[in-house]
Amino acid sequence: MHPIMRGFIRTAVFAAGLSATAALAQHPQDYEAIERGRALVTAGDCVACHTPIGSDKPFSGGRAIETPFGNILSPNITPDRATGIGAWSDEEFVRAMQKGVGREGEHLFPAFPYTAYTKVTRDDLLAMRTYLKTLEPVSNAVEPNQLPFPFNMRFLQFFWKTLFFTPGEYKPDPEKTAEWNRGAYLVEGLGHCASCHTGKNLLGGDKSAAFQGGALQNWFAPNLTADERVGIGAWSQDELVEYLKTGHTARSAASGPMSEVVEFQTSQMSDGDLKAMAIYLKDMAAAPNKAPTPLSPDTAAMKAGAALYMDNCQACHMSKGEGVEKLFPRLAGSAVVQSDDPATLLRMVLQGARSVATDAAPTGPAMPAFDWKLTDAQIAAVITYVRNSWGNAAGGIDAGRVAKMREPLAKE
Repeated sequence: MHPIMRGFIRTAVFAAGLSATAALAQHPQDYEAIERGRALVTAGDCVACHTPIGSDKPFSGGRAIETPFGNILSPNITPDRATGIGAWSDEEFVRAMQKGVGREGEHLFPAFPYTAYTKVTRDDLLAMRTYLKTLEPVSNAVEPNQLPFPFNMRFLQFFWKTLFFTPGEYKPDPEKTAEWNRGAYLVEGLGHCASCHTGKNLLGGDKSAAFQGGALQNWFAPNLTADERVGIGAWSQDELVEYLKTGHTARSAASGPMSEVVEFQTSQMSDGDLKAMAIYLKDMAAAPNKAPTPLSPDTAAMKAGAALYMDNCQACHMSKGEGVEKLFPRLAGSAVVQSDDPATLLRMVLQGARSVATDAAPTGPAMPAFDWKLTDAQIAAVITYVRNSWGNAAGGIDAGRVAKMREPLAKE
């Protein structure tokens, strides 16, 4: 998202905070429930999807959620009785969150991550509802279903749920610690991390390879398992907490869709919850994944890529891909660089990117776009070089793959 657009949402969130503060003054006895609900709504990252880009009306709906089947508009979840959820009962709210069923009995599309929210306890959902009631009501009628035929037929979701949805609140693992279980509850439930970091099949259901990365809006959400080459196996627990809190570490910087997650969700969460999430993630076993043999530096693509890297990349990412700590991401040993799906790397070289700015790390460095400067063959060469240098090992990229990415980006 463009920084200006993120600024609008930040302003909207601040306004929502003022609204909640006013509600607390009117109902001081509800402080604990309202504050707990606010923290849970933050952990669920509700504001990012339910606030229209460019709007100062948080949670009022209308933001387009891109799916492979078309766009869905997020609904208004302010307490407006006519166009929001002000007239909903608590039971209707819980049913929507845990079972994916709307107020009129309609099946909700899984772009709304009820497949994860089903794990959230009823008590926590009611606390979220208590907070949402304190928001300023906004009249904004939204028709979420913008999908083309036949995907717009809601009754088909019954069959989708039969195949891919298992309802039920999270059950703690008695063999694990309280922190581990808290982390599992947040990652699997409110955080809905699998929505992006687990691959999807042709019907939009989760593949069996949980948290091993997934394609998303011409990005690739990376592997979150203990794989040391393409996952977070080489990350320490403290590094994960730092990344979630600030968006920056010596290894990486959050950009693209993850920048919104950090800015509006994880950077606003408690250190205890972030530590719990890190503990759970660090315990996630890696699937067998044999690293490919790095390409020889003597190949034509590697030689061309080395020269292009020196001219275009070395100033920021350094001669050995070590980067600059908390400014320019490290390329050597990078899971994003070595991912089997190079979409994120391709997109960033073509279109550029700006990393997230948070209260703890207010500088959000940017990478310039190279789509205007380098040909498809040149971009393929430099990416191939980066993916196979300084200990990295990943498949090479050809010009056709770059051209395939360039086309949809030009339409954004």
